[in-house]
Amino acid sequence: MLHPAGIVSTGSGRAGGLRARREAGKAMSSPFKAYDVRGEIPGQINVPFAYRLGQAVAALRGPDRVVVGHDMRRDSPALAAALAQGLLDSGADVLPAGMCGTEEVYFHTAASGADAGLMVTASHNPENYNGFKMVLKGAAAATRDNAFDVIERLVMSGETIASVGDYGARGRLERVLDRGPYIERLVSQVAGTPLRPMKIVCHAGNGCAGPVIDLLEPYLPFEFVRIDHEPDPALPNGIPNPLLPEKRSRASEAVVAHGADLGIAWDGDFDRCFLYDHTGRFIEGYYLVGLIARAMLRKTPGGTILHDPRLTWNTIDMVEAAGGVARPCPTGHAFFKHRMREEDAVYGGEMSAHHYFRDFSYCDSGMLAWLAVVAELSAQGASLAELVEERIAAFPCSGEINFTVDDPAAAIARVADRYAPLNPDIDRLDGLGMDFGDWRFNLRASNTEPLLRLNVETRGDRRLLEARVGEVGEFIGIA
Repeated sequence: MLHPAGIVSTGSGRAGGLRARREAGKAMSSPFKAYDVRGEIPGQINVPFAYRLGQAVAALRGPDRVVVGHDMRRDSPALAAALAQGLLDSGADVLPAGMCGTEEVYFHTAASGADAGLMVTASHNPENYNGFKMVLKGAAAATRDNAFDVIERLVMSGETIASVGDYGARGRLERVLDRGPYIERLVSQVAGTPLRPMKIVCHAGNGCAGPVIDLLEPYLPFEFVRIDHEPDPALPNGIPNPLLPEKRSRASEAVVAHGADLGIAWDGDFDRCFLYDHTGRFIEGYYLVGLIARAMLRKTPGGTILHDPRLTWNTIDMVEAAGGVARPCPTGHAFFKHRMREEDAVYGGEMSAHHYFRDFSYCDSGMLAWLAVVAELSAQGASLAELVEERIAAFPCSGEINFTVDDPAAAIARVADRYAPLNPDIDRLDGLGMDFGDWRFNLRASNTEPLLRLNVETRGDRRLLEARVGEVGEFIGIA
């Protein structure tokens, strides 16, 4: 429903609302991106902006109830409070999730029947950033087409956004949501699988994952070794982002020092998880997609598995061997959430460590992913190293290599022209993909930076891999 309009209020009367409008309406570059909102603090993201965003969501989406959560960053609680106040002043009820992971907002939005869910987080962005992730009813993805275009226009316009304000009924702030059902859902992932006892290093990076591990521990036969476990707004060890090689040493060294069976690390809002084997080796996310797909297909024979098009051969091989159907999907959480629903896919995996599950409202979860892996290790009676070693040997890959270029489109066209005479199979699902039979590559432009991202793989030939990485890299760099 659409809520009645009135005078803008920040909870401190009409003057407060006018101040909020003036501050939020100052000229700034838009922090609205393709599938979320993120920007610098305080120039782009600030308390007046958060309040205005809440108003805009209420005015344009007409929600009756909205879930609001936030991560551990220093300014996130204040941004979440302002966002909630904008919703409340516009007549929407707010279901607070408190400090949590992004996947908890997904879960509670779907489980409660709320009309939308908003998470205040900058995930793995630098410390001077923050932002908002949003889902719609049923935890469906919010995109430019179905939400963000019109919300951005209203928020950035500087126009008055009318609220129920001082004369109408504001929305109701409900009690903080109970985490119990969410924990039960996580535990159900391994129900029926006899889990073998393991020692597991957990590197939360002072993000939000630690408290969830504490709640899971009584249900699992694991000894957890906790590293940087407590959420800390000061981020004493920097932003948790295990995709960066320099951020991996603490977990890797802890695995070896404690003689652990494996290690797990998360980003700040734990919608991505990363694994290390018992030697402390970081496992490329590409190889985990096939492993989790096989685990999910054991539960749902013949199911559809989505994978991103950057690296594909190992995933396709494992899915087809397990009797599943492998389908590519463009990179990005909104694409995956949409296609997961469209295909009714059992599981979808990106090499960037986002893992999507049909029985989790088709959303990504950094907790269900590692639970699926330990269930597979228990079922196979093998170590993580043993399960991925043969896959790495069969389909060695470069991992994602970034190139800074002035004109990404021109560089992609240049590479395409260089290789076209070899008559490769070409796909344009996401950037440029070229398959030469014994090796293939994907080259795509970043959505937010002047970067090209290159991924190369071969069929069991590491020397060929190294040669082709160097060769494509040279073509990218030729002016």
